[in-house]
Amino acid sequence: VSENSWPVFVYKNYLFDENNLKQGLFMSKILVQAFKAVFTSPSSAREADGDGDGANILENNQRARQALNQVKVKMCIASIINMRKVTPHSITYVVCQVCFALSNVSSWHTIDGDFDYEVFWNNIVDFFKDVPGPVTQ
Repeated sequence: VSENSWPVFVYKNYLFDENNLKQGLFMSKILVQAFKAVFTSPSSAREADGDGDGANILENNQRARQALNQVKVKMCIASIINMRKVTPHSITYVVCQVCFALSNVSSWHTIDGDFDYEVFWNNIVDFFKDVPGPVTQ
């Protein structure tokens, strides 16, 4: 996998359609779990059922906090940074983190052997800028 292609872990059910590379893109369970672990809480990542689209991540976290009523709960990163929705940049951040975590290197470098994370980051951001319609929403 190069920085100019989409790794299989970014696809729903870890499968891609070579005739439609946008189908299921950025909808894998591992990305939903990683997003929840980073922006809501590690325990919320365990609540990611199936291989969902992650659309209600922040809403589900808020509902869980409200259910605890009087119990004091630490604020999640999403609340601290006033994040109200999943954004292209937050998805890009998580994809890069998961890509690094799945690699065989032990420390972060912008260029990891033949893989350039900066180019990868820009390719993901560009995808969200260039793709019209519901895929980017």
